[in-house]
Amino acid sequence: MVGYLLPHPPVLIPEVGKGEEKKCQATLDALEKVSDEIAKYEPEVVVVISPHAPVFSNAFFLNDKPEITGDLAKWGVYGVEFRFKNNLEIVQEIAKMCAQEGLVAAFVSDKLQKRYGVSRELDHGTLVPLYFITKKYKNFELIHTSYCMLDDVNLYKYGMILRKAIEKQRKKALIVASGDLSHKLSYDGPYGFAKEGPEFDKLLVKLLQGSNIRALYDIDPVLSENAAECGFRSIKVLLGAFEGYEIESRVYSYEGPFGVGYCVAAFYQKGEASSSLLEEIVQKKEDRLKRIRENEDEYIRLARESLEYYVRHRRYLDHIPDYVTERMLKERAGVFVSIKKDGNLRGCIGTIFPTQENIAKEIIRNAVAAGFYDPRFEEVTEDELDSLVYDVDILSPPEKVNSRDQLDPKKYGVIVRKGTRQGLLLPDLEGVDTVEEQLRIACRKAGIDYDSEDFEIERFTVERHK
Repeated sequence: MVGYLLPHPPVLIPEVGKGEEKKCQATLDALEKVSDEIAKYEPEVVVVISPHAPVFSNAFFLNDKPEITGDLAKWGVYGVEFRFKNNLEIVQEIAKMCAQEGLVAAFVSDKLQKRYGVSRELDHGTLVPLYFITKKYKNFELIHTSYCMLDDVNLYKYGMILRKAIEKQRKKALIVASGDLSHKLSYDGPYGFAKEGPEFDKLLVKLLQGSNIRALYDIDPVLSENAAECGFRSIKVLLGAFEGYEIESRVYSYEGPFGVGYCVAAFYQKGEASSSLLEEIVQKKEDRLKRIRENEDEYIRLARESLEYYVRHRRYLDHIPDYVTERMLKERAGVFVSIKKDGNLRGCIGTIFPTQENIAKEIIRNAVAAGFYDPRFEEVTEDELDSLVYDVDILSPPEKVNSRDQLDPKKYGVIVRKGTRQGLLLPDLEGVDTVEEQLRIACRKAGIDYDSEDFEIERFTVERHK
């Protein structure tokens, strides 16, 4: 088994870059070497894991079109077209194995394409790597897939399934983890700068240069999230295909000329591993959740125990635990409870103003509401409880804002009002960096047209427990 991490900026393609691609010469040279290597390897099946294929929260997209096509028309280039035969036997086997493992492989029908605005055509995360591969080698079938937003354990298991399904068909395969690294390497780049950007890229490249694969799973999720990368999950799926074997990784190039990190790297299967990487990943997850539980304060603990009690008994916690503080019993405030699973939102419900006699009872009610009555999600089930992580925000009383200069999305949450319509957004949310972004999202939640309607604005602060 052989795998590669390949970047996917369309600017690398000369017909698109029109000379700008020369600023990425190290990447182009590395892609040339990789393409030569692939041609010598002669894979019968190429799997591309793309972050720009349809990505779902809890399902792995699998393209089930008999023939998969794409072109460069989106970038103003006509006549450059790609057409690949899909191996539907492998695709169906992947879906079958996913079901056996409790995972979901999602096919996208024509109806779903229209409803959700997604496509089964080849995305640029797939097109760019294939553009360079097919310069040297074309005699392969294509498996077009993506990752999803589940945790490391499930990403790894999906990679294991990809390999098993291919081996069952006795095919020689190559897996491409398509992805760029940090998108926040430069103030001049299209996504701005974050200090975590170069920090993440430097660490990831160093680990790959040293074939230190196991240490990849020690990288802080906050670091990778703030770096705004799109390739790490692709890598984690790829690694699952090597379960049971030691991996030698080799970095061919790394650069970031446009404020985005491009890394070309290879993964080679060596002898049998002395221990299971899957077991280590499972243990790391259990250890992390254990540390979170051990460091819960009274607010978080009460939210968690309230939801757990309701799930198991179908009634609200009928007593106030003795660890609850005097302040939680005497003061009243609006409270938001957020629940996450595998780093993804699982439910969030709150009250702007207090509705219960104290903060403790506000938490109890809103924890249950977040787990059961958030219309975006199904009800929390008992088998999920050990995987859930909680945040509790205690809101200050809202105050009217006379000028947008009084807003700061990192410090203040906002409430927008127009008649009976109302929208709220908490402060310091990932990806919400400007006042305009914050207000637009809050207006969208309220059904207010940000560009054409006047609306009132209030701000508030939160006391965050996490």
